[in-house]
Amino acid sequence: MRSRELTIDGVRIADDTDAWVIAEIGHNHQGSLEHAKELFAEAARCGASAVKLQKRDNRSLYTREFFNKPYENENSYGPTYGLHREALEFGRGEYEELKAYAAELGVTFFATAFDFQSVELLADLDLPAYKIASGDLTNTPLLRFVAEIGKPMIVSTGGGTLDDVRRAYESVAEINPQVALLQCTAGYPAEWEELDLRVIETYRQLFPEAVVGYSGHDNGIAMPIAAYVLGGRIVEKHFTLNRAMKGTDHRFSLEPVGLRKLVRDLKRTRVALGDGSKLPYPSETDPIKKMGKKIVAARTLPAGHVLRREDLALKSPADGGLPPYELDAVIGRTLRHPLSEDDAFTFDDLEELLPGAAGDTGEPGVAQADRSDALEPAGAPRRADDEL
Repeated sequence: MRSRELTIDGVRIADDTDAWVIAEIGHNHQGSLEHAKELFAEAARCGASAVKLQKRDNRSLYTREFFNKPYENENSYGPTYGLHREALEFGRGEYEELKAYAAELGVTFFATAFDFQSVELLADLDLPAYKIASGDLTNTPLLRFVAEIGKPMIVSTGGGTLDDVRRAYESVAEINPQVALLQCTAGYPAEWEELDLRVIETYRQLFPEAVVGYSGHDNGIAMPIAAYVLGGRIVEKHFTLNRAMKGTDHRFSLEPVGLRKLVRDLKRTRVALGDGSKLPYPSETDPIKKMGKKIVAARTLPAGHVLRREDLALKSPADGGLPPYELDAVIGRTLRHPLSEDDAFTFDDLEELLPGAAGDTGEPGVAQADRSDALEPAGAPRRADDEL
């Protein structure tokens, strides 16, 4: 079986790596090349792994009726939907300039391809990966067309059923095994109860060779952390310089401070998860000594005294002597020498326990009765049957 990993632009993405964070710029650049460069630079400063645009050939993508549909609202950049999209669209020249600029910044640049013409343009530009939007999850002709190029593919799965996801994955993987699946809810923004983050676990079980991740349309940075814990290793979040700017995506996009914190917290999460081993650390030594307990004498005790529960107390600090879990092994033993109140016990302070004697856990006796007293604190009132 092929291992669950993907390499994009020389960066390995796998279960043992940090999250690969995509700053989804989409059309938040508002059709301005300079604004797009600002977004690229800020995303790189925030530590994003990649910046991503969306490429459409609008006149071939939409029906004539939809292209010419009036689009007059506060977020419109044109009188019809098609002209609105055209105002936001970059062509080859802008893509070439942005590719070079991203290389200067040291951040990966790629795009979502919405149609065959856009795929061909991105292929000519030799971008390192392709994103497939949720709306094309069922578009197997487009999926196969992109798969034939042989570059890594990241497929969002919003609005789909498990059968849709399985069909899409199999359509791509039989041609090109370099595919990742992103759990996504295609609401803009999505409600918390619609995020279904545990689908990440489902994808990991059903597609054991696929890198899995999360494309989030939620407000905030907490859910990508949860996605990482569940096994998501690609995180995509929309990115803007100002959430109040004109456009439908800005309101649920991260601003630079949010993206910076997200990248930071994802890196911390990988380190914090550890490898599943439970180990004590040097940093814990002093606090545990201060807060922990040891077995001490509850009062002054003479040599030859047979210890009962009321003779013993559990007190801090845990700086020596016997730990509380040895309490039952101490009850019924005889003191070799006197102890003062709060003196700690060691087994050297106690006579050896003979088989069958009080305190021997293998035989019934006084110690068995005393052991029931272990639930009572030192000095607690004695029950009548204790006097028998």
